[in-house]
Amino acid sequence: MIGIGGTGLSAIARVLLESGYTVSGSDQQDSAGLQQLAKLGATIYIGHAAHQVAQVDLVVRSSAIPDTNPEVIAAQEKNIAVLKRADFLSTLIGKKKCIAISGTHGKTTTTAMIAWMLHELQLDPSYIIGSDSKDLGNNAHAGSSDYFVIEADEYDRMFHGLTPYMGILTNLEHDHPDCYPSMADYEEAFMTYINKIIPEGKLIFDWDDAGNKGFSKNFSPKTKVIRYAVSSQDADKQAQQVILQENGCYRFEYPANDDNYIPCHLQVPGLHNVHNAMAAMIVAEQLELNLYDAAAALEKFSGTGRRMEIIGETQGITIIDDYAHHPTEIETTLKALRERYPNRIIWTVWQPHTYSRTMTLFDKYVDVFKETDHLIITPVYAARETNPGFNIEDLVNQLKNANSQHIDNFDKIRQYLTDNMKADDILIVLSAGDAIQISSAVYKTLSERSESA
Repeated sequence: MIGIGGTGLSAIARVLLESGYTVSGSDQQDSAGLQQLAKLGATIYIGHAAHQVAQVDLVVRSSAIPDTNPEVIAAQEKNIAVLKRADFLSTLIGKKKCIAISGTHGKTTTTAMIAWMLHELQLDPSYIIGSDSKDLGNNAHAGSSDYFVIEADEYDRMFHGLTPYMGILTNLEHDHPDCYPSMADYEEAFMTYINKIIPEGKLIFDWDDAGNKGFSKNFSPKTKVIRYAVSSQDADKQAQQVILQENGCYRFEYPANDDNYIPCHLQVPGLHNVHNAMAAMIVAEQLELNLYDAAAALEKFSGTGRRMEIIGETQGITIIDDYAHHPTEIETTLKALRERYPNRIIWTVWQPHTYSRTMTLFDKYVDVFKETDHLIITPVYAARETNPGFNIEDLVNQLKNANSQHIDNFDKIRQYLTDNMKADDILIVLSAGDAIQISSAVYKTLSERSESA
């Protein structure tokens, strides 16, 4: 597995190892995730070299690995098949019933919710999640049941390798412009995915989402749909009695097919998680599971890594990591944070992720930071790209937040934060790149100051 340390391949590697396969893999640098795979029995190589594929039967590579990679070239010279994730998923899932969670936002949390729910109901599902589940303790598992729950990632059209038994569509909004230049390209990829749902299968989708509503007009008449919602009364399933609790999280009632209303009390903040939980409850009902037990499982759900994950508290300051990088994700996350901590000062560090996304969605970014009191913007995380001439200061000047500034390196950001934050403040770092190190650095500095005081 070339790029075995990445989110996608590391999860596949874990499933293969638990299934009894001999797995080796390479990546550019060591990580805690690679060390975990090594403990499970994988042979890990740091760096890429032709001899590392000498004894393998199949090569799977991540989307980031180019055709010029020496292991790709060596495998092809030996007539060893080299597959991307999309090409390999049908083999991995086999004859299991695939419950696939797609959408621009909310995939990871909804996948983790469903996997956790089935686990709690003693079904032992296989699963692949885009981040570690706090409750399950990992991001993947080879289960013994007939169900395989998987995050259906649209990047590089990975989800085209799936044939879902149940497909969930959380929402639809243009993203990954490096892969999908236009919204039409993006929708076309999702339609291909939806058309892969098996004939007896169902599509479960959020009827409150404007993108989903417009997109649904293109569904085939043969597509069996279940529409869920929080506010839309014409949905097939509408959450009832939605109330914000004292803990900053929501409770609601799920309308079951037998006319009972199942109470659900969430421990993860944000109205968006009511939407996610509605999708999970529909899955439970479709599988004819006990809905009261399903709701009890969701009440215990505590989230996933990098989704409003509290890193620690020191000197009265709460430090949080989050993966949000799309404008809608940022706005939703900050709103949920404000609901949970209504009277506290919020400091936000945002790392723009890729030049193509930042430039394409420029006008949307300027309006999504209203719920934060202070905003610090890092340099753009380029990922696979080079700067086409974008100036971050142009964005800073347009932002509708008076207390926003660009700071050009992580250590300066750490210093600024530790010098200016006060007890009872909140720090959230929004990053899908390497800015996650800021939160740990701030926590370390504040903790050391506290110890020496």
